[in-house]
Amino acid sequence: MTGPLSDIRIVDLSRVLAGPFCTQILGDLGADIIKIEKPGAGDDTRKWGPPYLKDKDGKDTSESAYYLSANRNKRSAAIDIATPEGQELIHRLLEKSDILIENFKTGGLKKYSLDFSYVHKKHPHIIYASITGFGQTGPLSAEPGYDLMAQAMAGMMAVTGEPAGEPMKIGVALSDIMTGLYAAIGILSALHKRRETGRGQQIDVALVDCTLASLTNLAQYYLTSGKVAARFGNSHSTIVPYQAFEAADGWMVVAVGNDSQFARFAKLLGHEEWAKDPRFATNPARVIHRDVLLPLIAVAIKNRTRNEWLGGLEAIDVPGGPVNRIDEVFAMEQIQARNMRIEMGHALASDPVPLIGSPLKLSETGVSYRQAPPVCGQNTDQVLRQLLELDTNRINELRARGVVA
Repeated sequence: MTGPLSDIRIVDLSRVLAGPFCTQILGDLGADIIKIEKPGAGDDTRKWGPPYLKDKDGKDTSESAYYLSANRNKRSAAIDIATPEGQELIHRLLEKSDILIENFKTGGLKKYSLDFSYVHKKHPHIIYASITGFGQTGPLSAEPGYDLMAQAMAGMMAVTGEPAGEPMKIGVALSDIMTGLYAAIGILSALHKRRETGRGQQIDVALVDCTLASLTNLAQYYLTSGKVAARFGNSHSTIVPYQAFEAADGWMVVAVGNDSQFARFAKLLGHEEWAKDPRFATNPARVIHRDVLLPLIAVAIKNRTRNEWLGGLEAIDVPGGPVNRIDEVFAMEQIQARNMRIEMGHALASDPVPLIGSPLKLSETGVSYRQAPPVCGQNTDQVLRQLLELDTNRINELRARGVVA
């Protein structure tokens, strides 16, 4: 099976998460990803541990779990873009590539002659994706941006957490992840347009913009009503009951989406009368009277186990599920059936390394897993020989001067 992007090559100058997450998606779909790393240091996230990958002797390597999560299906070439020779190598790669992706500060690549203006003039076919904290325009465009800042400044932390508690960030770097997804969408759109024009363009995506866009209905509530959304913890601002409850042996969620579901749910709880109570009969009424209803539901659910409740919910067609730990997630038959845990051979490990599978399932041109996350510079010689046709003497000269590693 040939990946849908098997004819596409990407020069990846990004580090950390948003950019690498984007290019891993495109790599899974078949694109040839050339990950450009600084000789010696490599991607920052290689050191973001523990935990680290264990080598053949069971000792920690320099490859963190964080790095492994977002860098498969890539070839790592260690090239110093701060040197004129390194810059020349990148431009030669761009001649044979389709996309450049970077997440330097706005204007940060100009001193290396790798900014969009210069690249677009020299390689007009290149699609140039820029990922920053605040975008290429605006008063904060030159400022560095990180996921935590984006979650805070774009309103996500203000709507996350318990009502009386402190603002809370999401448990993963969700701003980075969403920005990587938007970057991938922009790249695919630009590729489609290039078929018509033959020209590339710049894709400008910002962590703060993408985080704000992700607030969807909560942001729209403010635009529509002028009222600022409050924090509701594990409950929902406009659907009740739609939240986590503690059963006798652990936590579970119930997602009642309409009034007929609520009537069946109330009967399951042994309180059929709730569906006829004007305070609870309709969702708008339940939202208004949530402070009365939710404690009553919590007391009822506490009396039985999760499996008892979840079996009952399934029987009456009301959505619900357990609040799983990550080990419980990977133990689920559903997750296993969807191939969300894969294994790949790694250069530093004797046994295959477990990785998170791709959620993309295409019936004709599915994803493929071709190379485990590479060691820094693992493919430098391969890239220089195969793509740039450099001989051994020239590669050794560049290595001796620290241009490549």
